[in-house]
Amino acid sequence: MLNYIETGVYDVIFHQAAVPRVEYSVKYPVITTDINITKTVALFNAAKNNVSRVVNASSSSVYGGARNLPTKESQNRKNPKSPYAWQKSAIEDYSQICWHLYRQDIVNLRYFNVFGPGQYGDNPYATAISSWCHAIKNGLECRLDGDGEQSRDMCYIDNVVSANILAANADGYFAGLPYNIACGDRTSNNQILNYLKQKFGDKVKIKHAPERPGDVKHTQADISYAMTSFGYKPLVKFWEGLEKTIEWWGIKPDESNK
Repeated sequence: MLNYIETGVYDVIFHQAAVPRVEYSVKYPVITTDINITKTVALFNAAKNNVSRVVNASSSSVYGGARNLPTKESQNRKNPKSPYAWQKSAIEDYSQICWHLYRQDIVNLRYFNVFGPGQYGDNPYATAISSWCHAIKNGLECRLDGDGEQSRDMCYIDNVVSANILAANADGYFAGLPYNIACGDRTSNNQILNYLKQKFGDKVKIKHAPERPGDVKHTQADISYAMTSFGYKPLVKFWEGLEKTIEWWGIKPDESNK
């Protein structure tokens, strides 16, 4: 990969690779730091002077539970609460160093809880929606952490793909700045599970678990900066995206609820 970069084959790099789970990073901080920071710095170094832009996948976790909701980039200091969040924050900082030292153009897209078709749920570090869909389809229990009132700005995958393409093709320079990529609203775990219960009835079995270390209580993005800077807008809102995801899983509704 790096040899190809050095020969100038690519115009833009979409850097999406990472070990993405908060819980895993809490358990394995050394391994995840090596992968998420050291290898990303190596990629940026190989791309230097060879590609016009790197579109980097960052994360809303860098806020660490922002005081102000909806969260605006310029009004909320980063305060990561897990090794994963700190790793994403560190790469954002390094990308601005790359601009000041090398004039290397990197844009950081802070994803808020991405979900959608193709995301599997059969491992301990799966996202909530994919894990719950997997559980319902296979007759397993849906794990609910804490009181279930934690809420997230859930971002359907089509929105993220659109944001990446728009950022890659935008004029000018980003200079390592971050942009929220989300829908601009939030939904609680309890709301989602109640919806699934109404749709699938007794297929939804809940297993209560403690809150996970490093998790924040609420996220909700202000997406105005991305909208004005490169024309981003959410193409698919949460509930439509959830239905598309359920359809992909092929889970049939509980006929007794009709």
